[in-house]
Amino acid sequence: MPDRIHLAVALDGAGWHPAAWREPTARPTELTSAAYWRELARTADGAGLVLATIEDALSLGGRSFEPDAETRRDRARGRLDAVLLASFLAPATRRIGLVPTATTAHPEPFHLATGLQTLDHVSRGRAGVRLVAGSTAAERSNFGRRTDGPTGLPASGRVEDDPALLAAFREAGDVADVVRLLADSWEDEAIVRDLESGKFLDRERVHNVAFDGEFFSITGASIVPRSPQGPPLITALAHQTVPYRFAAEHADLVFITPADAAAVSGIRDELDVVVREEPLRVFADLLVLVEQTREKAAAVWSRLQERAPLATDARVVVGTPDDVVDEIAALAAAGVDGIRLRPARLPADLDAIADRVVPRAASAGILFTDDGSATLRERLGLPRLASRYARQEVGA
Repeated sequence: MPDRIHLAVALDGAGWHPAAWREPTARPTELTSAAYWRELARTADGAGLVLATIEDALSLGGRSFEPDAETRRDRARGRLDAVLLASFLAPATRRIGLVPTATTAHPEPFHLATGLQTLDHVSRGRAGVRLVAGSTAAERSNFGRRTDGPTGLPASGRVEDDPALLAAFREAGDVADVVRLLADSWEDEAIVRDLESGKFLDRERVHNVAFDGEFFSITGASIVPRSPQGPPLITALAHQTVPYRFAAEHADLVFITPADAAAVSGIRDELDVVVREEPLRVFADLLVLVEQTREKAAAVWSRLQERAPLATDARVVVGTPDDVVDEIAALAAAGVDGIRLRPARLPADLDAIADRVVPRAASAGILFTDDGSATLRERLGLPRLASRYARQEVGA
């Protein structure tokens, strides 16, 4: 029997192909409507997918470093704030993990941490975050606080050759650490609610984090009591050495983009350079376009590419549900813990994933079944840790 893995989905507007909004199955007038996102989330939830990531960016052009990204008119533009959207989707879903994208360069780490803790409360333990290091020039101009920062990959293509990118990943690491510290700042038993004595809070079980880093400092405790998971699931997308190291040092789960199943082993070697207490969960990304026949899938892909060629380093699968399942099986055998599917078109390819890909993969014995674990971390086999401050003597 093949190794079992989890399936996840990456949700982005009308789909991951830039021309997807022009497809007859698309709903471009609804991309910022509550009903549209609720339907996507419920489809993914009903299919048994373990988590859904929600893309976000802080400028009209998204994360693109293209010079005309802000002004071109042939792309879907406008989006909802991912953390707020995830909080809206929490009561509309039952089991799926909700993992919004958050840029680490501009939002205050305290606000990000409390937003994620709130999401964990309202979802009853299904919150995560995908941290994105750095920002584009357009994003920096929207905030007006920074003038220096990454301008794209250097000519070598290596993150380590750009001091601005290296600084961005150091800052992202500090943000990840503070998200965890603030989640730990309340112990589980901090709220007493003793009506007789009038004592609501055991103040000795609420701890100041006292973080003093290279980019910011935080003195006090979170305003949000400890949430069901403790720290939310922290994830990252990594393509090369520096992002791999960031993920291995600071994340619970990393999304990778192997060219094929054979590339997984080399990526895992890079991730394993960092010694961890808990294993890092590794999910491979597949961008998929699914039709009943390969011929129809190829025709749709050709039409999309003619309208707006897609540039991606993720592996692309254009074909039938069986073709997608074959790719999933190959990656499972290569040793990944899960697959994050990027639907080329929404909702069409998400519907195909739910109706045709997931049932075939389940029948092939590739997928974990939902064991009823209470939280996203537990569902992924990650333990719920006690607050780090609880290891100290109370009042110390």
